[in-house]
Amino acid sequence: MKLSYEQEVQSRKTFAIISHPDAGKTTLTEKLLYFGGAIREAGTVKGRKNSKHAMSDWMEIEKQRGISVTSSVMEFQYKDFHVNILDTPGHEDFSEDTYRTLTAADSATMLIDVAKGVEAQTIKLFKVCSMRGIPIFTFINKLDRQGKDPFELMEELEEVLGIQSYPMNWPIGMGQDFRAVYDRHQKRLELYNHNEPSKITIIEVNGSDDPLIDEVINDESLVNQFREEMELLDVAGDQFDIELINTGKLTPIFFGSAISNFGVQTFLDHFLKMAPSPTARKSTEGIVNPLDQNFSGFIFKIQANMNPAHRDRIAFLRITSGIYKKGMNVNHVRIGKPLRLAQPTQFLAQSRNAVEEAYAGDIIGLFDPGTFRIGDTLVENGSFEFEEMPHFSPEHFCVISVKDALKHKSYEKGLRQLTEEGAIQLFQTYQKVVEQQIVGVVGVLQFEVLEHRLKAEYKVDIRLERLPFSHARWVSGDKKDLDAFIRTQRNLAKDRDDRLVVLFENDYQMRTAQDKYPNIKFYENSFIKES
Repeated sequence: MKLSYEQEVQSRKTFAIISHPDAGKTTLTEKLLYFGGAIREAGTVKGRKNSKHAMSDWMEIEKQRGISVTSSVMEFQYKDFHVNILDTPGHEDFSEDTYRTLTAADSATMLIDVAKGVEAQTIKLFKVCSMRGIPIFTFINKLDRQGKDPFELMEELEEVLGIQSYPMNWPIGMGQDFRAVYDRHQKRLELYNHNEPSKITIIEVNGSDDPLIDEVINDESLVNQFREEMELLDVAGDQFDIELINTGKLTPIFFGSAISNFGVQTFLDHFLKMAPSPTARKSTEGIVNPLDQNFSGFIFKIQANMNPAHRDRIAFLRITSGIYKKGMNVNHVRIGKPLRLAQPTQFLAQSRNAVEEAYAGDIIGLFDPGTFRIGDTLVENGSFEFEEMPHFSPEHFCVISVKDALKHKSYEKGLRQLTEEGAIQLFQTYQKVVEQQIVGVVGVLQFEVLEHRLKAEYKVDIRLERLPFSHARWVSGDKKDLDAFIRTQRNLAKDRDDRLVVLFENDYQMRTAQDKYPNIKFYENSFIKES
């Protein structure tokens, strides 16, 4: 039976997974794909010398290092839902990619290691979600290992992140003593088998006082502790409130172990029922409702060479309203020209399928011959634009050059394409006798990725020479003030759009320049104003 437009949109669930590195994010993503039938067997990132790699880690350097360094987009059907997962890098050196990806999500799953609790990168990513007010669902991972007390973890969420929590299920034991989780809503036990962790037995019970629990757990001390904790939760814990969940003020908590599949399907079932369908987005002409049938969307990510055999470039578009139909024409608002969307694709990591039709909430990939930039708006009728993408000022800088002058053409092409992905920023020295190219990044590991990708994807070897700068500020002012400023500055550059940038070694040097030239405006990046 064909669904109505509204039913199609309401069935979409588009969410990102955020966590600190090594909390098990890629593993959880794979298990969700496994339960969704998208893959037959979940890989593992633990066996890094194994030929099996995580399905969501498609880039060669990710397979070698066992880490995610770029956001992947994966979609699958599960029961009555059309699910779009945005798997993001956990490493802080790639947080800018993660921040932009979060703009395409309607909710987020926050993954927490039971032994480590709330960690630094989780705090940063949570703040981005919190600023947008999107719902956050928490999966506390690795219950089969010894970790922090569940109440202590709830306290951390409230004190460190400032969010209240409601446990949807509750563990009985932990580590070697881990026996089960109790589903508070469905009143059932999921029993954990240490010998066969992926074999899950579910037992229906009549509440936490049911004598059947004593029988199946068979440990008086654990059962008594469990009942005391349940009583404390019922009396003193936060109450379930879907409105608070929808506004990001209350997070439902799920306990489980992604590596052994335990609790993952239960999480998926509960999550898809509670998580929001596509939400409205702000634009220059007001709020754009996902049920509006005027097609619109924005580019939140560009990725070169997803298919090394074809050396192609894909721009990822989040559809915010309307229906994509094969071959439709849209307005590319930034350049003010019509554009035909010929052969978009949807993804399972680097695997792709041609799209005939897609709806608000979906992520589609557009072949990009160099037409798109991150933040571009496409709209069927009209010329409005969506809110700016978050951009960050680089904190690490290197002079970059090609080792073999005969490879200069490939080098320039690779550098241009990788710059357009948004992870690195390229500058040209200004008013220097010998011009140099400078790359700026938010995290130093980006330099390693840049070097690796230029070598692997463009067959180019480069030299990188570190520079002492830690701040970049775009500057503007009237001609007289700007000329006076330029005469006194040694470390000036131009960005790829020929805008003037000044590089500073430290905060003191930057503040001194700002105080000395009050008529010059300093911007933290080329789009967002800084006072």
